[in-house]
Amino acid sequence: MSGLPLTNDNFEAEALNYEGAVIIDFWATWCGPCKAFMPIVEAFASEHPEIKFCTVNVDDSPEIAERYEIMSIPTLVFLKGGELKEISVGSLPPKVLAEKAEKAFA
Repeated sequence: MSGLPLTNDNFEAEALNYEGAVIIDFWATWCGPCKAFMPIVEAFASEHPEIKFCTVNVDDSPEIAERYEIMSIPTLVFLKGGELKEISVGSLPPKVLAEKAEKAFA
């Protein structure tokens, strides 16, 4: 999985204190839909270097998942300047992912 892995140790510095746009992908190694969604997220990330992409393995960092009330995965959290802009639950087609990012980061 590409993207900067977030943990309790680096979450604040890498996500909350980052001034720009951040998309956090909440996932788990055992999650089939997460694995299927991964290529879509990775392709979007490669096309948008202006957005910081991070990942949270919900099994390794449950505190971060609890902070955003993540109940299902995959879930994407969109932050800008540390502020929550959007939460999207489930896999998305590339076009919908692009639309959500555009709306969140406008």
